[in-house]
Amino acid sequence: MAKQKAVQKAVARKDISYWDYTWREMKRNWIAYVMILPYVVIFSLFTLCPVILSFVVGFTDFNMLQWPNFVWLENYINLFFADDIFIIACKNTLIFAAIVGPASYLMSFLVAWFINELPPRIRAIITLIFYAPSISGGIYTIWGTLFDADSYGWVNAVLLELGILTEPKAWFKDADYIMPLCIVVALWMSLGTSFLSFIAGLQGVDRSLYEAGAVDGIKNRWQELWYITLPSMKPQLMFGAIMAITGAFGFGGVVTALCGMPSVDYAAHTIMHHLDDYGGARYEIGYASAIATVLFAIQIFANKVVSKALSKVGT
Repeated sequence: MAKQKAVQKAVARKDISYWDYTWREMKRNWIAYVMILPYVVIFSLFTLCPVILSFVVGFTDFNMLQWPNFVWLENYINLFFADDIFIIACKNTLIFAAIVGPASYLMSFLVAWFINELPPRIRAIITLIFYAPSISGGIYTIWGTLFDADSYGWVNAVLLELGILTEPKAWFKDADYIMPLCIVVALWMSLGTSFLSFIAGLQGVDRSLYEAGAVDGIKNRWQELWYITLPSMKPQLMFGAIMAITGAFGFGGVVTALCGMPSVDYAAHTIMHHLDDYGGARYEIGYASAIATVLFAIQIFANKVVSKALSKVGT
């Protein structure tokens, strides 16, 4: 009976247009649409509309004091061919994202995989310990104390005591050390939401699949991981990838707090810093919107690449 109804529904759908079918289904399920309406309205007002508006404003020279004047591609031409600092920001952002994104993603999964093997009570305690840095606002400032520029900084004090340094070093004011230190801080703070999603995904894997896999010839834990665990938690893997990419490309506030803005010789100047400079300090909203559009396009491209890579998991 159920199969017959499905066939009748498929035949009926062929007799009407796509839009007529969609409208009929919406009327039939109107209660569900009413339930999701508040979210759609909020998402449209605070996410979708600002993105579209930012894209449009990127073609103007809007400065918040005068009416926007369309300059079309001039902002983008200036970005890539006249703004040397933006090129530096792009290079720093790509280096930062290429290291922090994959490293934090892999580290989050490995730590989650390890914690998942522990007893429940110990698992809860260890999860809190690893997750705490990402939810403790401003805790990253402890790195400013560790690498303080005077002899009271812990790292300087130890190195001076050992005779490795002869005078205190201003770590966050030295262009050679700024980027590596910021990468370390970012990795230290990276066990965030994606880490929790991995733990949830690992605990949601059907244990009977491992027994079936053993019967089908799976011989070790690595084969279990590749052919059973990872394919069973693809939604969590994709969510974690999106969070890792967003965090890697948007990591700017911590760098500003530790190094100032701009950093020495623009050594840690990222696209987010360039966006904050033009949008928040200079109020050149048109130019800032163009920067935001470029950053958005880079993130979309990175997400597509990762999504394609994750689709091959388990194959």
